[in-house]
Amino acid sequence: MPDSPSRYARALAWLDQRLLQRLYTDRMRRLILQSFPFWFASVVVGFVAVGYERLFIWAEQVSFAWLRREPLLAFGLTPLAFLVSWALVQRWAPAARGSGIPQVMAGIELSNPAHHHRTGYLLSLRVACVKVLSSVALLLGGGVIGREGPTIQISAAIFRAINRLQPAGWPQLSRQIALVTGGAAGLAAAFNTPLGGIVFVVEELTQMHMARFRMAVFSAVIVAGLTAQSLLGPYLYLGFPKVNAHAGWFLATVALVAVICGLAGAGFAKVLLWLGSYRKRFTTWGQQASWVLGGGLLLAFLAYAVGQEGVGTGKPIINRLLFANDGQTPWHLFPVRFAGMALSYSSGGAGGVFATSLSAGAVLGDGLCRLGQVPLEDHNLLILVSMVSFLTGVVRSPFTAAILVLEMTDRHSAIFQLLLSGLMAQAVASLVDRHSFYEHLKAGFVRETLAQTAKAPARVENLTA
Repeated sequence: MPDSPSRYARALAWLDQRLLQRLYTDRMRRLILQSFPFWFASVVVGFVAVGYERLFIWAEQVSFAWLRREPLLAFGLTPLAFLVSWALVQRWAPAARGSGIPQVMAGIELSNPAHHHRTGYLLSLRVACVKVLSSVALLLGGGVIGREGPTIQISAAIFRAINRLQPAGWPQLSRQIALVTGGAAGLAAAFNTPLGGIVFVVEELTQMHMARFRMAVFSAVIVAGLTAQSLLGPYLYLGFPKVNAHAGWFLATVALVAVICGLAGAGFAKVLLWLGSYRKRFTTWGQQASWVLGGGLLLAFLAYAVGQEGVGTGKPIINRLLFANDGQTPWHLFPVRFAGMALSYSSGGAGGVFATSLSAGAVLGDGLCRLGQVPLEDHNLLILVSMVSFLTGVVRSPFTAAILVLEMTDRHSAIFQLLLSGLMAQAVASLVDRHSFYEHLKAGFVRETLAQTAKAPARVENLTA
């Protein structure tokens, strides 16, 4: 009897050991070892994304400040910023230009035994550093760009680097899963939208079966998002706008706005593709520099004429429309933003179209509301609908667009209207072009990577280090 407590303790210890042996199997040990580098990479991505965001905010505020004080400076600073941004990319990392999402898509496609060594051309740490410098330089001069696409490419480059640094005997996940997971972590950290990161992977980045990468993606999104939240707090990208989520006959208005904005987004993508194709006529550095300076001068004219709302990411415009809308936004702001986005993206520097497409959609939606004399209290719903629709028209990811806007605003009452608008925009945009803007660019980056690594292996080896 006296030793019964000790027998009880021994029985508990035996039970604990058996339970631990059942849980901590060889398979579980391997899974933890495989996941640990990705968790570490997710923490790094969280810190980098927050630092990049703060750098972007600083650059945008600087551009607003000099434009308010001395508008004429636009005719000198904007072309100079365009030239510096383009030169950084041309000299150090050609694959750093543009958004970054098509490069990640191309890298995923090339992550196979035959071509995986070529992905460094698209996703090296050098590319990531040039991406940051080029985009910040462009924004300082008033470029109409976003940081979300670049964050995704930077994140994928970090995941690729950490995946390559693992010791030879360390159990590894595939190179493809590393890039997919990096892209999801980047989007989640950039927008504070974990569900958006997951949906974006499924809808845009890969056609692989979800079971292959779900645990890696889910854990990376959580770790990267929590890291960003620990630094910035549990913020919403756009706050809590008041939304009246009407159903019934009002859905016809929602559908009409979605169709118009979806067509506008698809048209914007076609303009960018046409400008990119036209620019290929210029083969010498002098011709290309002239194109870049010309684009900078045109944007300088727009900035001088319109002011700070004609430049930058457009996030302040969205906040004003959702929280302090006086119904007096000038009609010409949408074509100015449209032209500014096209000029900035086609300059050849680094910069994305995610945030700027959302702002263009918001401005267009507000204009449609005033044109249709929609009551002011219903503007916010249609502005959110137009944001989803315009972004869907550009990137053809309706569920990603809807979930992103939903998580940015926490307006769950409007989820069905946002999903409906995404589907409507996808349908009409497909009539303009069956393939998305990113799909067109991805194919070009795949060809470029194969061509560059084939004809100049020594130079590419330097670029992919």
